[in-house]
Amino acid sequence: MQLNRRELFGVAGGAALAFGLGLPVTDASADAAEVDKLIKTFAGSAKVESGTVALSTPEIAENGNTVPVSVSVESPMTKEDYVQEVMLLATGNPRPGLITFHFTPLSGEASATTRIRLAKTQDVIAIAKTSAGKVYMDKKTVKVTIGGCGG
Repeated sequence: MQLNRRELFGVAGGAALAFGLGLPVTDASADAAEVDKLIKTFAGSAKVESGTVALSTPEIAENGNTVPVSVSVESPMTKEDYVQEVMLLATGNPRPGLITFHFTPLSGEASATTRIRLAKTQDVIAIAKTSAGKVYMDKKTVKVTIGGCGG
């Protein structure tokens, strides 16, 4: 990659300004500790298990600005046993917590569809919490070819 003189001075000036102000020059993605903290806060003392949750994402997203995501949880959705919440996380976004869906027995089924923005290739995680205190998780990797969050 070749830079002309104006671009070179712009990059150098920006780096000097960031250094002079003491700004960290780091990747704008969440770290694993932040994602783990969100999962532990959501799950509480319950053990996170696999199964029951079905997360559907494209394997390759041509544009990270609008990535379709669907999540469903097998549940009888009765007063005694139903899905209370489903949280979606994107491990590589600056703010990994995307959305939390809330359900009641009157929902009939625990499923939702939305579109999310992904900064780069990363894992998308769905975590479901039931009224019985059980927590289930599913994870998919989405390859992003064009960054949706400025990447």
